[in-house]
Amino acid sequence: MFCCAKCSIILNHPSMFPWSTTQQEMKAGSVKALARLLSAVENEVAGYLDFLAQLQPGKAPLIGITGPPGAGKSTLTDALIDHWVGEDQKLAVLCVDPSSPFNLGALLGDRIRMSSWYNHPQVYIRSLATRGALGGLHPQIMEMVAVLQAAGFDRVLVETVGVGQSEVEIAGLADATVVVLVPEGGDEVQTMKAGLMEIADLFVVNKADRPGSAKFVTHLKQMMAPAFLRNHALPILTTVAAEKQGMAELAAAIDQHLSSTATKERRAWLLAERAYLGLQKERMKNISKIELKNKVQAALDQPGFHFYAFLHTLLHG
Repeated sequence: MFCCAKCSIILNHPSMFPWSTTQQEMKAGSVKALARLLSAVENEVAGYLDFLAQLQPGKAPLIGITGPPGAGKSTLTDALIDHWVGEDQKLAVLCVDPSSPFNLGALLGDRIRMSSWYNHPQVYIRSLATRGALGGLHPQIMEMVAVLQAAGFDRVLVETVGVGQSEVEIAGLADATVVVLVPEGGDEVQTMKAGLMEIADLFVVNKADRPGSAKFVTHLKQMMAPAFLRNHALPILTTVAAEKQGMAELAAAIDQHLSSTATKERRAWLLAERAYLGLQKERMKNISKIELKNKVQAALDQPGFHFYAFLHTLLHG
């Protein structure tokens, strides 16, 4: 998981981590220093909160790319990278994979779709596991994004796990949330309707060269008719990401959303969501899943195991 042997040694000895020096190296353009800082923040090395508190906030917008499994999120992200690199922009991409409930490692490694960018000087890509977190994200995603924004990138992209309606967490973090769908997903969209309407800033119907795509777009527009208390219709774009078709239009729609004047209420909700997640993580930091697993395993060995009685005991002692 660590970016290099040197970083591994430092993370195993937290008092050794040179926050200030590494930050200076990051500002000078060192990719290795950036990777070390991300690893230190990801693993909550001693001093990381003090480091984040003094970190100068960057202006790079955070763009979330989400949607159901198989919609082509990785391929769409790859095509967007190609478009923005062509405009001489510097990009950071965090790709979140689902993780095993047993060892918290990543289950999928579909970053092969973006393999051509790993050594590109204008692109930094890091793949993360959810570590069991719900909402399609990594538990340290906010902190890692803050580091990337401070590193001077023009945009930060986060591709989430395809977990459906529970993937609403990205809406509390992203400046623009792109929901990617496919023409065959009619029934699936109906199932996830409420969640999708809440989190989307714009919809992308990918693989639009497939039969039925026009009908699906029409159906999606009809579903959005109530607009869920929004005072404007959400953009619906069509793309064929594998052929890099529709990327200019999608990039323009994202920029238009980013430049629009957001309501104070929406901005307040976004910040409240970020604060809630930060407080939740801080309050939960002393709870170890490994310790919980050991307690559950011990309780299972006792006759008459009752989950909610077990939970009540944990909560009230």
